[in-house]
This record gives sequence, C-alpha cells and structure tokens, in this order.
Amino acid sequence: MNGDSQKKLDLFFARFKTINLRKRETFLRPGDVPSGIYYLTHGYVRLCSICEDGQELTLVIYKPGDFFPVVWAFYGGGPSIYSFETFTAAQVRKAPREEFIKFMENNSEVFLEVTKHIITRFQISLRRMEYLTFGTASSQLASILLIYSKEFAIKKGNEIEIQIPFTHKDLASLVGVTRETVSIEIKRFERKGIIGYNGKNLIIKNKEKLEKEAILV
Repeated sequence: MNGDSQKKLDLFFARFKTINLRKRETFLRPGDVPSGIYYLTHGYVRLCSICEDGQELTLVIYKPGDFFPVVWAFYGGGPSIYSFETFTAAQVRKAPREEFIKFMENNSEVFLEVTKHIITRFQISLRRMEYLTFGTASSQLASILLIYSKEFAIKKGNEIEIQIPFTHKDLASLVGVTRETVSIEIKRFERKGIIGYNGKNLIIKNKEKLEKEAILV
C-alpha cells in the first residue's frame, strides 16, 4: 500500500482506543460476531481454520498496517468462521464497521490501494494452494519460507531474517503437515546451509538453494 493511503488509514484508526493483546491470545473465535474492524498497529496476528480434530491451518498472517476481518468489513454478515490469534504481543485499534465503510466511501484512493492489497493476498493464497496440493513436504516448507521472506523479513548482508518468531508448530500450521515433519525438513535445510537462526527468528542463508527446494516436480 502506498504511503499516502497508509497514512490516511493510520489517521482514521488513531481516533479509536488502543487494545493490548497478549502473545498467543485468541481474541476472535469461530461463532463470534465481530464487534468492529481491527487495525493492527504492533505485532503479528494470524487467521486460522480449526478442524473438528483440533488440527489448525494458518490462512493469513497480518502485520502492522493491516485490518481485519476483511470480508466482514465490506460485506457484514454473521459470525466469524475463523479464529484470530496473536503470534506476538500486539496492539490493535477497533473501529465501528459503519464508520469504516463511510471512511472508505469518502476515500476512493485508499479503497483502491486496499483492493490491490487484497488481490495480492489472493494470489499468495493461490500459490499456497498449489503447493499444498501438488508439493512435497520439502517444497511446501520452502515455498512458505520464500513467501514470508518477502513480507515479513529484513535483509542483513546476503542473508534474510524473517521477523516473526515461528515455532515448528507454527510452520506446520502454515504448510499443512505435522510438526514432526517440519522439524525433519528444518534440520535438513540447516545441514545444507540453506537456513539458520538468530535467536528465535529464522534466517534464510542461501535463497537460491531454497528456491530450488521450492520447485514443484
């Protein structure tokens, strides 16, 4: 999103009270009717689907400057079918849906930028679906790391550090495999010098090798 549109979103949501959320706090559950539009100012939040057997699949990760739930924001409707949980300690502001819609109607350039952002997320979802369907555990994990290295990382020399402290369980919920499988693949990538760690943050040490691992065969 361009700087002007992001600034206008910041100013709109700045009118509303800050809500502090703990790390790993679920603040919107399936069956809950959203009480407003959340705007993330600090930290990271995930949207996930939970099966009857308790298995989780992370569908979207939100970063500062994002708002949610997106579909409910524009179309309203009934209860959420997804769960929203913080990855880290986070801060959000919550605006009434009616005021948010009015803001969008009066700021067409912001709406256009938001639409572009939604389309980008949709394209990422299509790519993930392709890997979840046709990829191996190795290519699935490699593709996820590449995707999030673009959105949630900083470059340090020739290395890329992902700023979200993913656990192996987190990565499993992104890829759609077991935690044990992710642990095996992470160790293999480490042995090959593809990835490493800085504290809890994962580092991509060799992007070219990771891209080869992500190729569908």
